[in-house]
Formats: sequence, structure tokens, C-alpha cells
Amino acid sequence: MDQIKTDFEVLDERFTRVNGDEWTQRLHTGCRWTEGPAYFPAGRYLVFSDIPNDRTLRWDETTGRVGVFRQPSNYANGHTVDRRGRLISCEQGTRRVTRTEHDGSITVLASEYRGKRLNSPNDVVEHSDGSIWFTDPSYGIDSDYEGYRAESEIGACHVYRAAPDGSVEIVADDFSRPNGLAFSADESRLYIADTRQTPSHLRVFSVGPEGKLTGGDIFATSDSGGFDGVRVDSEGQVWAAAHDGLHCFASDGTRIGKLRIPEICSNFTFGGARGNELFITASSSVYTLRVTVNGARYPR
Repeated sequence: MDQIKTDFEVLDERFTRVNGDEWTQRLHTGCRWTEGPAYFPAGRYLVFSDIPNDRTLRWDETTGRVGVFRQPSNYANGHTVDRRGRLISCEQGTRRVTRTEHDGSITVLASEYRGKRLNSPNDVVEHSDGSIWFTDPSYGIDSDYEGYRAESEIGACHVYRAAPDGSVEIVADDFSRPNGLAFSADESRLYIADTRQTPSHLRVFSVGPEGKLTGGDIFATSDSGGFDGVRVDSEGQVWAAAHDGLHCFASDGTRIGKLRIPEICSNFTFGGARGNELFITASSSVYTLRVTVNGARYPR
């Protein structure tokens, strides 16, 4: 494990209260493209994807060691941990969203929409009503690098909601390449990144009954490559992964600061015992530091 000097860039005085460790630790390197960090508090470990190598890795907080969690991983990309402590995964290779049960068995949550196969699910979040929300761009079928080259059966890239009864519905259908997504702490808003826009941007929707979305205005734009993973902190600030690090936005959409990382950032999550440790996947590596904000706490 090595370390780099932590680099917080203050762009607005509201970011001055965001700080953290003087040194950022690099937990692991040598991957082809890291993605999908998900932290398990009960086990004190982090899982993350190394997509082109078709494997999911596991970092053990108690030993500091990294080992293979699952290989092949079906070119898994984004992950999340549901409210029962189970792993939810977006599998680009099999073009499905799955749940790993406590006994290790796999349950398929979504694989098609109206009889047509999904493209390649990318990132995923859970709502307190038990529904699973995920983005479905085409990266896993565009080539054989992160999946298997294929034609899209649906013909577009949408955002979906898989209901507890197993039904799958489109909740947003006007994206180019939907990517990271995150609910506000009260689940009244949903932030979604659209990577292949110029410039790449975040949009914000109001969440209504039974998952109906309204609005969709541009919340923020990137000044450094495409936006990817998205998270919300306990102060209501919205964080997004970009090419130069993590960008932090106030609730009004103002970019107030950055946490610069020396590799292209793909995704990140808040973890640790108090939810104030950032785990960042970036190009070939995974980084971590403890910060002065916590990840948003969601309804049970």
C-alpha cells in the first residue's frame, strides 16, 4: 500500500468545511479498469470490479489484503449493497442485474424488457420500497473489451426500475449513455449522469409515487471528461466521479470543490464504520481516505 498527498481544491467557500486525511492511501493497483465499489460494514470489506479482466475483487479491511471475490464475474460493473446486506451487481456480460444471496446463490432481478434483452446494466441503487433502479448503456455490447459485442435488442439506452414483484419498467428514456445514479437522502430526488453528452452532465428528477419521475433538468455539467459514478453526502451535497477526481456540488448545482486523484475516476462509495471513508475506483487503482462528511443515510 502506498499513498499520495490529498488534494482538495476549494472553488466555493461552502467547500471549506470538507476536509480529511492528509494522505490518500492507494489500496490496490494493477487492474485494467476498476469500477463498482461496494462496502460491506458487517464484514469490513470492499468489493470492486476489474471489468476487462472479468473479475470482482475483495479488499479486507482487517488484513489489508486484496483477493479474488468472483472470477469470472460476467464482466460485472456497478454494485450496491441492499438493506439486507446482499450484493446487487450489474453484469455486462450476461446483460442482467443479479443479487447474491447470503448462501451464495444468485437471483436474477432483471434481464430483459418486454421480451428484449437489456444492453449491459451499468450502475444500480436500491429504493426503500424494495425496488432496484439501474442504468443500461451499451458499453458491454459495444465491443469484446468489457463484455460481448452484440447488437442492441432494445435499440436505446434507458434507466429502469425493477419492482419487488419482478416487473421491469423504463423510468427515463431520453438519455444518450446513462451511467451513475443516486437518490437524495429522502429519496425525493434522483440524480443521473449522462456520460456521452458534450459536456457530460448530471440531471435531477423528482421521484413520485410508484417510481414515476418528473423534471429531468440539467443539474451540473462536467469540466473534465465524462461524469460516471454519483453519490450524495449527509449535507445534501452531490458528488460525481470525473476525469480529474471527484467533483462536489452544492444542492443548488454549484460546483464547490474537487478532490483530485491522479487517475481517471470511475466510481466511489462512502463506507467504513461511520460512513465517512471514501473508496474511489480510478483507472487501474483503488484509493481511500477518511473525510469530514458522511454518506447519506437512507430510509430503511
